[in-house]
Amino acid sequence: MSGHWRPSAGLEVLRARAELLSRIRAFFRDAGVLEVETPLAAAAANTDPMLDSLATRYTGPGAAAGRDMYLQTSPEFAMKRLLAAGSGPIYQTCKAFRDGERGRLHNPEFSILEWYRPGYDHHQLMDEVEALTAPLLGVTEPFERLSYGELFQRHLGLDPHAADTARLRACARERGGVGLEELELDADAWLDLLLSEFIEPQLGRDRPCFVYDYPASKAALAQVRPGPPPLASRFELYAEGLELANGFHELNDASEQRRRFEAELQRRQAFGRPLVPLDLNLLAALQQGLPDCSGVALGLDRLLMLQQGLTQIDQVLAFPLERA
Repeated sequence: MSGHWRPSAGLEVLRARAELLSRIRAFFRDAGVLEVETPLAAAAANTDPMLDSLATRYTGPGAAAGRDMYLQTSPEFAMKRLLAAGSGPIYQTCKAFRDGERGRLHNPEFSILEWYRPGYDHHQLMDEVEALTAPLLGVTEPFERLSYGELFQRHLGLDPHAADTARLRACARERGGVGLEELELDADAWLDLLLSEFIEPQLGRDRPCFVYDYPASKAALAQVRPGPPPLASRFELYAEGLELANGFHELNDASEQRRRFEAELQRRQAFGRPLVPLDLNLLAALQQGLPDCSGVALGLDRLLMLQQGLTQIDQVLAFPLERA
């Protein structure tokens, strides 16, 4: 324990982090995007059934009986409230928190860059993500771009928009996924498993790769374009087998957003995860009117790892969980 007072990242990496943040701020300053700050603790939490928020409690003026608060998994909801209030294009670098996530690539407290561009669709935002990250990573050739359907056809030889549960289970068996074929999963969960186990580790090895146009069932906070098949206007960026960024052509329909929130709460209950309060302020902002826009969250710790040629998140953090 005596050595735990020391930072786990070397001083040269801490200097590289400072330089990274400086270059990001210069990029957005030159692009005319406003830097903002929003609360890290809020009365509502992310309803995503695969995420758990860290919780705390405030007691004092304004909440004498106490008020449960949740450390935000991303600044998205608050930033959308700013957009609805007329902020125009905005960005933020901040801390985000996720309970239960710890490992070679995960720390429960991590750094995130998030920005929103009114008037952009997800393809235009991919262009800007590439413009920002290519020089930071020293990449000179264009990033690869594959639709979700093309990705599964190339790597697994199946159509993810048409394959049923039996076909997806068989694919896992054919690929040598020991014990995977015995799992009882729905089609969405099988797609996630096949992607994480057999495709993601190969992505972005020669150059960074965007994956876009996900199944409608994986829309999360993205708009859905009518089919067939209906497609979610979202993308993810991968480099060296790591997911770096997740972007959406943002949903701006308050009724649909409430429906998705409530469906996610039902899934949380089915998975035995704790139920959390909906963000009513976000729903009110959407009702008032969110401008047509696209937004993206980018993991700064992983970006720094790739830039510095490192393999573990602890190598870029001053004080990870065990040293905090």
